[in-house]
Amino acid sequence: MAWIYILIASVFEISWAVGLKYSQGFTQLKASIFTVITMILSYIFLALGTKTLPIGTAYAVWTGIGAVGTAIYGILFFNEPKELIRIFFIFLIVVGIIGLRLTYKTTS
Repeated sequence: MAWIYILIASVFEISWAVGLKYSQGFTQLKASIFTVITMILSYIFLALGTKTLPIGTAYAVWTGIGAVGTAIYGILFFNEPKELIRIFFIFLIVVGIIGLRLTYKTTS
């Protein structure tokens, strides 16, 4: 269940990162409220995940998924650069996330 919490936290992290763009420096009320709520939810689910996962692993996966998701959203919706080298480095983050998940061992 901890991995599900980290995945949910990551989706909320992407949401609040994108919300920051729409809030225009917290000058747009609805987007600002959305951003703050999704920040809180992201931290709550991250905290739930870290009850059983090592903090380093949970945090790295959370930020990695958030970074990849936000970068992809930026490419698709904000016309951010689509250079092959940028895609390659985003791919490397994904490889790191998968590696952390595959090398995780429970400590019971």
